[in-house]
Amino acid sequence: MVVLRPPVPPACRPSGDKWTMDERHQPATRTQELRAFLFLTIVTAPILAVAVVGGYGFFIWMYQLITGTLPSG
Repeated sequence: MVVLRPPVPPACRPSGDKWTMDERHQPATRTQELRAFLFLTIVTAPILAVAVVGGYGFFIWMYQLITGTLPSG
């Protein structure tokens, strides 16, 4: 029976790289979290809302073109 093992991950300090894995993956600072929050609330949320409402409107418009009536719920 052959036992398959996952590949061994590369060393934490590759040749020529002065940073270790722990130093590269530090937790986000409060400033970085605030910037990310502001980006999500000021930029991403409005774009997503417009896309959803526009997509729904486009769906209704195409439905009316195909059937000639409004969808009834």
